Amino acid sequence: MWRLMRDYVQFLREEKKWWLVPLLLILLFLGLLAAAGSGSALSPLLYPFM
Repeated sequence: MWRLMRDYVQFLREEKKWWLVPLLLILLFLGLLAAAGSGSALSPLLYPFM
């Protein structure tokens, strides 16, 4: 897992693709939101945001 992150950061440095960082963070946030809203105790609190 950490090797994948290290390789990704190295790719960003070499290719100057820093615009991918916010895109990746947004996708991770949406994935976490969907996972938390699917079957946890927090799901009633997340319904207004989905």
